[in-house]
Amino acid sequence: MRILVTNDDGISAPGLAVLEAIAADLAGSDGEVWTVAPAFEQSGVGHCISYTHPSILSELGPRRFAAEGSPADCVLAALHVVMKDHRPDLVLSGVNRGNNSAENALYSGTLGGAMEGALQGLPSMALSQYFGSENRDLDNPFEAARQHGADVVRKLLAAQPANDQPYGLFYNINFPPVAASDVKGTRVTTQGCREGKRFSAQEQFSPNGKRFIWVKGGDQQVTTAPGTDAAANLAGFISVTPMRADLTAHDTLEALKAIE
Repeated sequence: MRILVTNDDGISAPGLAVLEAIAADLAGSDGEVWTVAPAFEQSGVGHCISYTHPSILSELGPRRFAAEGSPADCVLAALHVVMKDHRPDLVLSGVNRGNNSAENALYSGTLGGAMEGALQGLPSMALSQYFGSENRDLDNPFEAARQHGADVVRKLLAAQPANDQPYGLFYNINFPPVAASDVKGTRVTTQGCREGKRFSAQEQFSPNGKRFIWVKGGDQQVTTAPGTDAAANLAGFISVTPMRADLTAHDTLEALKAIE
């Protein structure tokens, strides 16, 4: 198997090294792992692309590249430049430092990379490691993802449902905030919502009086409804949420017929 790896934490992030190890396990001795990742951290950029300006693409070593752009830019660079003559079989994005459950998924550059892979017609998965008091201070806080990641990906590839939709399927995988030995299993979930916990902004002033804004996230230890991603993660389970790039609120279409 030929696997493309990207992330949003940047080419030097420890989670990327974890994902490269997972990808090497999946690819096997006869496979290939290609890395095209952002030169700098791109957390929170979602599925943005650098549509109005070019990005520098640097070769750092064999099958290893850095692009001055978003994770989606990196996938585009990989598929249409770096790997144009040897298209990958699978796109993996992560392992993100922190969860991309619930509303975090809407902002995530990690998911943006996987989404672009799906839009380009490839099996694609985003992997993120939830952090909490039980794993934050481990020697390797990514150990749950490292130990269980390859197995989850294999199971998803084996179970891949037929895709007859115009927007391709991708998977949002979140590993719980526990040691690898304490992972209780895997749950297929819907995207949750941390009620009342939204992103916000806080102002600060520099010594010379200039005004700055810091964006703040909500409490990540707040659970979500049963059957959803963060609820599963905080209960010690790996969550797998199937997603598409279709943003249509299908449940409202019939009611809105009245305006036609």
